[in-house]
Amino acid sequence: MSTDGLIAGAASSQPIAAPFAHLHVHTHYSLLDGANRINELIDQTKRLGMSSVAITDHGNMFGVVEFYKTAVAAGVKPILGMESYIAPGSRFEKSSADGRDPNYHLLLLAMNNTGYRNLLRLASLGYTEGFYYKPRIDRETLEAHSEGLICTSTCLGAEIPQTLIARDRAAAEQIADWYLRVFGPERFFIELQDHGIDDQRMINPELIDIANRKGVGLIVTNDVHYLRHEDVEAHDVLCCIATRALQADTNRFKFPSDQFFLKSPTDMATLFPNLPEAMSNTLAIAERCNVELDFKTRHTPVYRPPDAEPAEDCLRRHVYEGAAERYGEISDELRERIDYELNVIQSKGFSSYFLICWDFVHYARGRGIPCGARGSGCSSVVAYCLYLSQPDPLRYGLYFERFMDPDRDDMPDIDIDICQDGRDEVIRYVREKYGHVAQIITFGTLKARAAIRDVCRVMGVPLSEADRVAKLVPEELKMTLDKALAQEPELRKLYDSDATLRKVIDIGRRIEGLARHPSVHAAGVVIADEPLDRLLPLYKDTKTDAVMTQFEGPTVEAVGLLKMDFLGLRTLSVLTLACRLVEQNHGVTIDLGNLNLKDARVYELFAQGHTRGVFQFESGGMRDVLMKMRPNRIEDLIAANALYRPGPMKYIEQYVSRKHGERWSSPHPIMDEVLAETYGIIVYQEQVARLVNQLGQIERKRAFRLAKAISKKKTSMIEAEREPFVAGAVAHGVSRQAAEKIFNDILPFGEYAFNKAHSTGYALVAFQTAYVKTYHPLEFMAALLTYEMGDTDKVVEYIDECRRLGIDVKPPDINSSHADFTPLKASGESAECLRFGLAAIKGVGVKAVQAVVTAREKGGRFESVFDFCERVDLTCVNRGVIEALIKAGSFDTTGAMRKALVDSLERAMQVGAEAQRDRASGQMTMFGSFSPDSSSAAPRPALSTAEWSEAEMLAHEKSVLGFYVTSHPLAQRAGDLRSFSTADIAHIPGMPDGAEVVLGGMISRLRFTVTRNGRNAGSKLAVLAFEDLSGSIEAVVYGEELERHRDLVAPDKLVFLRGRIDKRRETPNVKVTEVLSLDEAPHRLAESVIVRLGDRAEDRSLLGQLRDACRKHRGPVPLYLELRSSTAMTAMVRCGPEMSVLPTPAFVSSVESLTGCVVDVMGRRHRETARTPVSAGRGGADGDRAEVLGPIDDEAALEA
Repeated sequence: MSTDGLIAGAASSQPIAAPFAHLHVHTHYSLLDGANRINELIDQTKRLGMSSVAITDHGNMFGVVEFYKTAVAAGVKPILGMESYIAPGSRFEKSSADGRDPNYHLLLLAMNNTGYRNLLRLASLGYTEGFYYKPRIDRETLEAHSEGLICTSTCLGAEIPQTLIARDRAAAEQIADWYLRVFGPERFFIELQDHGIDDQRMINPELIDIANRKGVGLIVTNDVHYLRHEDVEAHDVLCCIATRALQADTNRFKFPSDQFFLKSPTDMATLFPNLPEAMSNTLAIAERCNVELDFKTRHTPVYRPPDAEPAEDCLRRHVYEGAAERYGEISDELRERIDYELNVIQSKGFSSYFLICWDFVHYARGRGIPCGARGSGCSSVVAYCLYLSQPDPLRYGLYFERFMDPDRDDMPDIDIDICQDGRDEVIRYVREKYGHVAQIITFGTLKARAAIRDVCRVMGVPLSEADRVAKLVPEELKMTLDKALAQEPELRKLYDSDATLRKVIDIGRRIEGLARHPSVHAAGVVIADEPLDRLLPLYKDTKTDAVMTQFEGPTVEAVGLLKMDFLGLRTLSVLTLACRLVEQNHGVTIDLGNLNLKDARVYELFAQGHTRGVFQFESGGMRDVLMKMRPNRIEDLIAANALYRPGPMKYIEQYVSRKHGERWSSPHPIMDEVLAETYGIIVYQEQVARLVNQLGQIERKRAFRLAKAISKKKTSMIEAEREPFVAGAVAHGVSRQAAEKIFNDILPFGEYAFNKAHSTGYALVAFQTAYVKTYHPLEFMAALLTYEMGDTDKVVEYIDECRRLGIDVKPPDINSSHADFTPLKASGESAECLRFGLAAIKGVGVKAVQAVVTAREKGGRFESVFDFCERVDLTCVNRGVIEALIKAGSFDTTGAMRKALVDSLERAMQVGAEAQRDRASGQMTMFGSFSPDSSSAAPRPALSTAEWSEAEMLAHEKSVLGFYVTSHPLAQRAGDLRSFSTADIAHIPGMPDGAEVVLGGMISRLRFTVTRNGRNAGSKLAVLAFEDLSGSIEAVVYGEELERHRDLVAPDKLVFLRGRIDKRRETPNVKVTEVLSLDEAPHRLAESVIVRLGDRAEDRSLLGQLRDACRKHRGPVPLYLELRSSTAMTAMVRCGPEMSVLPTPAFVSSVESLTGCVVDVMGRRHRETARTPVSAGRGGADGDRAEVLGPIDDEAALEA
C-alpha cells in the first residue's frame, strides 16, 4: 500500500471526500481530559454529515448508556467502546521499576452484545484488580474476554507505536502478531492518526508497512478530545485543572497540537488523501458494530425464605403477622386492602423485593438502628404491616395506587431513611447476605462558581480577584454563567470591561457542567443475585476501596437492576442519641413510635415557632407559617409541610384563615368530605385522585394517573379524562356546567398538589423531634449540636437556641469535654448545662479527641500543657490540634494564659515527645520518674503571664469555634452603638409595622439571593443575620443599597442599619434603606453634641479653647453645654446654629484633650432619654436640672 500523500504537505491530488465514521472519541467522562458534552457531540456529528460515531472514554464506560440513548434518539448509530489501559505485564504488578510505562492505551469497540458484556467485564477488572495510576487490564484478561470486540493499534500512547518510536521494529511486529492471534485479521486494525505531531508522521509509514506485511486492515482516526477547533484553549485549561498546573508553566503537560477536535469527513480525507480504503474501513467497522441495549428485562434478586417456602406465601405470612400487631383486629376493610395490594405485588413478581426490604429493615430494627420508608412507599398497607413505614395509610387516607400503578410494570421504589450512624452496618448486612451489592456512583461537575475559580487559578488571576468574581455568581440551583451574566449587573460590567475576566468567563462557559470527579451517591445501592459486572461496569474507589457502579442511579434502573436508596437521615441519628441521653440521665425510655399525637404541649412549641432543630420545620419562613397557623393536630403539620413550597405557598393564608373560622363551601357534598381535612383547599395529589374517583366516577388507578398528569402539565392526558369526569359528575347530580367548572378549578390546585404520603411520613418525624425537644430540651440540644458540629453556622444558631431555652453552653475544656456536646450534671442530680464538644473545634479531629479522652481517663486531669504533651499520644495530636484547643479556651482550666501556652507549645511538645520515647524505652523521664503521675516528678517549666489582647483572643475564638466565648466584639463598641441606635433588637416585636429604626450591631451571617417577583425581579439582595447585645433579627438589603455598600455587607462587620420594620410575617424583620459604618455614624446619625462643662462655666480660657475647636469642626449638629451652678442646679444650654459642629472622632478627641471635659455625641433616642428638663430658673435639690431651650449665639453661649 503506497504511502504517497500520507504526510501532510506532500504533493497530492485534490482530496476526495469519502465515507467516514469517528471511532476514537472522548466525552467529558474521560474526566478532565475529554471536553465533549454528549448531546453536543451527537449534534455536531449529524451537522458534519456522519451517520455514526463511537464513544471510547479512557478506561471507563461511565457515559455509554447516555451516549447510546442520545444517539439513537437523534438517528445516529452509536458505537460503544473504550480506550482501555493495558499493563505491560500482569495487571497485579503495581510498579514500573523496569522503566517501562505502567500502562499502554488500547482501543476496543463492541461488535455485538457479547462484545459489550466483555467490555463491561474488562472495564470492571481495570478498577477492581488492575488499578495502578490508571484502571488497567492485561493480556490475560483481554484474551479471556476478546470475543465480540474489535481492537486497534490505537494512538501514540499504545504499545505498537511506542515500540516503533523506540526504533524496535521487530518487537512491534511481535506485538502485532499477538493481537492478530487473539483477534484475527477481521477484528484487529492498524490505526493511523495525524495531528501534525512529528512522532506520528515518523511512524505512520511503518504502521502502513506492518499492516501490508501482516494482511491487517488500516483505519484512520482523529483522537477527538474537544468538539471544535476553537475549543482548544478551553480544553487546555481543563488539562491544567486536571494536573493542577498554570497555563504559564513551561514544563507542564500539554497536548502537542490543536488538532484534537471532531473533524469533518472532508478534513479527514484531506489528511489522508491516498488512503481511501482506510477511510472507508471506519464506516465498515461502524456497520459491523451492532450492540442493542436491553432496557426491558429486569434483573431483580430473589429472596429465598427458609424451608423453601414460596416467596409469595412468606410475604403474605409476614404481612398478616404485622397487621395483627399494628391493628389488633383485622377488619374486612383492612383484609380487602391487604389482599388487593398483595395481588398486585405478586402478579408483577415483586414479592422478593418487599421481602428483601423487610429483611434488612427487620435486621436494622433488631439492632436499634432506626429506619423507615419515606415518600410514596408510605402509601402501602403492606409496607406498613411489614414495619417499613410509619404512617397508617388507612388512618391518613393514603392510596396504594400513588405508590404502584396496577397497569404498569415499573419497579417499585421504596426509599429508606436510616440513622446515619447505622447505615454502613445495614449495607454491610445486605452485601453479606445477597452477595452482589454495590453502591452507586455519582459525578461531581464543574459548577459555575467552581469553573470561575479553576479557570482563574490556571490563568494566574490573583486569588482575591478570582474570589470576588466567583462570589458574583448567585448561589442557586442550576445556576449557569449565562444566567449569572443576565442576573448580576456587576458581573456583566466586569465581562464587558475587563478582557482577562471576559476570557475567564468565556472559557468557564465552555467547561461548566463537565464531569470533574466520581464520588459515591449519598443513598443509592444496587442489589442483584448474579455478578454485577455481567450487567454493568464496576468502579472501585482508591481511597475507600468501596465498589460502585460506573453507571449513575437512573442508568442503573434503566438497565433493569434493583436500586434502593439507603439515605442516612441525620434527624434519626439525633433522635436516637437524644433518647439514649434521656435514658442515661433520667432512666426514661421514650417509645417514639407510640407518642400521643394529641399532646398540646408539643403543638404549643410549633405554634410559638420554637422549631429550631425540628425536622422540616426550622426555617424562618416555616416558623412564620406555624405561628400564623397555630397547629393543634397532626393534620396541620402534614398540610404545612405540603404547602410550604413554591406554588402552593399562595394557599397558606387561605388555609390559616379557614382554620381560624372563616367559612368555606364547595359545589358538592363529596367535595366537602374529601376536602374537609384541609378546609376546602386541594393540598394533596391524593385529594385530586379522590375527587376524580368519587365525584367523576373514574377508577382509582386512572385517577392517580390524572393527578400526576396535572402536576406535570401533560395536557393531552388531562383532556382525555375531562369528558369522563364531567359525565361521572353529572351522574352524581351535578350540572354539566358546574362539572366543567369543578374540573377547571381542580387543575390549578392539582399543579401544586403534593404527595401526602411523603408529607405525612415527615410530619410524624417532625412531631417526634418536637416531642423530645419539648420534654427533654437539654438532651435534645446536646444531640442536635453533636450532629451539626461540622456546620459552624448551625452550631452558632443552635447555641443561640440553647440560650433561649435557658441552657448554658460551657466552652470546651480538655478536662471535662468529650468529642460530643455533653449534658453536665451539677452538684445535684439533674443535668443543667452542656459542655462544648472537642470535635466541634475546627482542626480537631475525632482521632485527636479520642487520644485526649483516653489519656484523661487513664491519668486524670491535665495540670498543664506540659502534662498534656507528656500523656497524650502526639502521633494523633499534633501542634495544629493543640493550638486550636488553646485558641478555643480548652486549656483555661489549667490556669495558664493562652498566649503563654502558644509561646511555650513547641518546648512542651519537645519535652512531651522525649518523655514518651523514654517511657517507651523504659528510661527515666527528665522530670525524674517512669510514671507521669508520680508525685516525685520534678516541677515543669513555668509559663509566662503573657496574654493576647481582647481583640486577638476573640479573633482566635471565632476562627476555631465560629463564635465568641470570652466576650463579644459588640461589647467593646457598646457605647458607640447605643449612642446612635434608636431601638434595641429585643424591643422590635413591640414596635409598629413600618416604623423607621436605626440599629447598631454586627452582621453575624449573610446569604445572597435574587428577587423573584415584582418590578425588581432578578435583582440581587442580601439577607443578613444581624445582632446587637439584646438579640438578633433578620435584615434584608436590596440591590442599590447592596451595590453602594458591598464592602460593609460582610460577616463580622459592625455597622448601623437604617430601615423600616416589616411585620408581614410573624417574625419581624427589617427592610434596610441605608448601611453605615461606625465611622460614618457621628455625622450621619448624631442629633446633638453635649459638652459637659460642669462647674467650669466661668473658665474663660476653657471657653475660648472650646470655641476654637467648634469653629474648626463646623457642621449641622447642634451643640449643647451642660452647666452646673454653685447651688448644684444643672442646666442644659443649646447653642445657636453658628456653633453647630460635625462630631467626628477628631472633634471629640480634640475637645476632650484640650478641655478635659466629657463630650457625648447623641443619637435621637439617647438625646431624648438623656434629658429630664425642669422649668428654667427653678432651684431644687442636688441633681435638679434646668434646660435653656432658646437659641444662644456662640459668644453668649460661651460666656454665659
